[in-house]
Amino acid sequence: MPLYNRLKEHRARIGVNQQELGAMVGASRQTISLIERGDYSPSVTLALKIAEVFGVPVEEVFRYEEG
Repeated sequence: MPLYNRLKEHRARIGVNQQELGAMVGASRQTISLIERGDYSPSVTLALKIAEVFGVPVEEVFRYEEG
């Protein structure tokens, strides 16, 4: 999948687990896990919410690369 992320790194930086991040952005722990593994691409809305929680631009969390 060409969407890469630094979700786990940013999550560790602010000291929250997958469950807590999910609650902050209105997603399940399973969804956060799938995104971190690269098995699921979040909606634009969810990606923006995640970046907002981390206080960074969305491009610092998610990166798209064509294969």
